[in-house]
Amino acid sequence: MGYLVDDSRDRIDPDAVWAALREAYWGKWRSREDVETQIREAWRVIGVYDEETGVQVGFARAVSDGLGFAYLADVIVAEGHRGNGLGKRIVQAMIDDGPGAHFRWTLFTSDAHGLYEQFGFEAPDRTALVRPAPALPVHPTQAPADR
Repeated sequence: MGYLVDDSRDRIDPDAVWAALREAYWGKWRSREDVETQIREAWRVIGVYDEETGVQVGFARAVSDGLGFAYLADVIVAEGHRGNGLGKRIVQAMIDDGPGAHFRWTLFTSDAHGLYEQFGFEAPDRTALVRPAPALPVHPTQAPADR
């Protein structure tokens, strides 16, 4: 199966992104409208598409000042397409192949350190401080139907 990695915002399928993020531990606090706003307002987006069907199977977004700093967010690959190196392709396209190749990048993850370490991410140094967010509730549109 072949895949196409593309940074065209117009090609992003909000339905595919919403479906993927509904399943992600880090996306449960967001509404559909939140996700659409994040896509629209992102500095840059990356989509991955099945070459045969055109269906979107991967996504990432970044926010940035456009000059020297960027934050990588929502790197996700649809479950049936994992294990094909698409996470690496997404991060490569966003970080190394795009206009932010010389930026200082940051991200938060609790389970994909090995992927990001391949692109030079490491634990913060003495120049970084983080104000943790309070616990975020599951958005009502994300809650299971049996609740």
